[in-house]
Amino acid sequence: MIKVNGIQKEISGISVNKFLLQENYDTKRIAVEVNGEIVPKSRYENTILNDGDSVEVVSFMGGG
Repeated sequence: MIKVNGIQKEISGISVNKFLLQENYDTKRIAVEVNGEIVPKSRYENTILNDGDSVEVVSFMGGG
């Protein structure tokens, strides 16, 4: 189980990329932090989410 933006999710053992696609995030307009460290987009596929991880996903929104 991991915590995503403060909410417990029954997910572990998958890549950040797979998680983001599964949750329908637009990967072009977000930043991801795992356990307090920003994950570069180039590492989404190789960064595996494990039990107990804390994930923050921030979406960027345009305005005007």
